[in-house]
Amino acid sequence: MGGEVRQLLEQIHRFSRRCLFRVLSMGPLPTHLAFIMDGNRRYAKKRGLEDGSGHKAGFSTLMSMLQYCYELGIKYVTIYAFSIDNFRRKPEEVQSLMDLMLEKIKSLLDEESIVHEYGIRVYFIGNLGLLNDQVRAAAEEVMKATAKNSRVVLLVCVAYNSTDEIVQAVKRSCVDKADRDVERIQLVDIEENMQMSVAPEPDILIRSSGETRLSNFLLWQTGNSQLFSLDALWPEIGLRHLVWAILNFQRSHSYLEKRKKQL
Repeated sequence: MGGEVRQLLEQIHRFSRRCLFRVLSMGPLPTHLAFIMDGNRRYAKKRGLEDGSGHKAGFSTLMSMLQYCYELGIKYVTIYAFSIDNFRRKPEEVQSLMDLMLEKIKSLLDEESIVHEYGIRVYFIGNLGLLNDQVRAAAEEVMKATAKNSRVVLLVCVAYNSTDEIVQAVKRSCVDKADRDVERIQLVDIEENMQMSVAPEPDILIRSSGETRLSNFLLWQTGNSQLFSLDALWPEIGLRHLVWAILNFQRSHSYLEKRKKQL
């Protein structure tokens, strides 16, 4: 009996969500959402959970966000998974995060994973050489396995910060111009060598836990993005927060489009 009631409630929830998304789709929808997933450790501490539990809960939240984006028709989702600066944490904490990352990356290869269900292509963006061999190999395997998927694109920024991305793009631009005049490097040359060039600029950047800093994330790409700071910790983020961000995006969409045309 309990299982039947649970199934009925899930069906009602899915139907209600479809109706909500249909209403939202009457207005302009973002093409690209970016998330700074802040607050996993605080979530675990707040609830007296063991180390790593907050990040596991955060992964579940990410899967829900990907499902909502797929249902809404949002093509690109970028997440800030692990900053280069995070390597400065205690070695045992970094190793714990690497182990968890390896586990979650491998889970994306499962046949029943959301990646295969929704046809998600995965990119890992960042200085992957800083990762240990196992994590790097798993990331490369996922990128190869999902290369033909095209419904949704998930960009996972790991061992990343924007400063490093810009520096590496400038270096590659100089190499490309090595046999010519380096002084003739144009803005377009650098943009083409940015790792994030596989996706358009984010329409919305959402950061959880009430923080208002960009933390060296997508500095080059977010000049025209709407920035939203949510008081909830990342594992607490739900559908209502996403809907609120999209409604605010729709309210100011015409102004932002006019501003882009003026640049």
